Amino acid sequence: MKLLFTDLDGTLLNNDSQVAPDTKAFLDEFLLAGNNLILSYWRPKDSILEVKNNAGLTQPGVILICSNGTQVYDCDSMQTIMEKRLPLPYVTYLQAQAAKYNVHIHTYRDDAVVSPYDDEEIKFYRRRIHLPLIVSENLADALTIPPYKMLAISLDDFDKLEAFRLGIQDWAQGKIQTIYSNGIYLELFPYDAGKGNAVRFVCDYFGVPLSDAYAAGDADNDITMLEAAGCSIAMANASDDVKQFADVVTDFDNNHDGLADMMRKLLG
Repeated sequence: MKLLFTDLDGTLLNNDSQVAPDTKAFLDEFLLAGNNLILSYWRPKDSILEVKNNAGLTQPGVILICSNGTQVYDCDSMQTIMEKRLPLPYVTYLQAQAAKYNVHIHTYRDDAVVSPYDDEEIKFYRRRIHLPLIVSENLADALTIPPYKMLAISLDDFDKLEAFRLGIQDWAQGKIQTIYSNGIYLELFPYDAGKGNAVRFVCDYFGVPLSDAYAAGDADNDITMLEAAGCSIAMANASDDVKQFADVVTDFDNNHDGLADMMRKLLG
């Protein structure tokens, strides 16, 4: 059995957020051969399931690594098989710190996104993340159990977002990770989570050696996943920083079936 861990945007999906026909054909072949496909993304579970279903990936053998490795979900059994959650006092602290820097921050229930305001940032976020919205001025008041992660957003001022990240840096040591999933989204999640730790968990869970694990990505939050897997693949459209952590770089970008082309070459 081989395991393919793949990011979505910029990797498995083209710029129209679709799985192209040739990439879909490869995934069908890969799963039919008894391998497992692990969709690893910063989005919450229900949003990844939407992408999966729209792509027609209904075969057995699909696993989800959700919210930057804080939840691992087995689509066959429809069960969460691993999770890491942020303590509720962290939610309160981080919301207060974000307010000091005038930075939007929101969190999640298992079935919804929770934001202090229905502001421009949450409207932008929900253009592609089709989760119900709960507005709660104090985020923790809307939570009955700790969330998987929080997300800080700045649509037009990266420096403000970075100032917030640096401002909580000392407090964050040993508590949370702060990683950019792109230039406007700052992910905040438990220190012992992350895509790399999720790769190791999934390999152990299925009894598959890391040498039989392939990981593909294009952004900084994919780096720990690339480091953990036996074979790491950076997309042609990945940043130079990401490419430094890859064993191979695809010949084609995400708009031209780069991942499927490279996997066929690696699998012979």
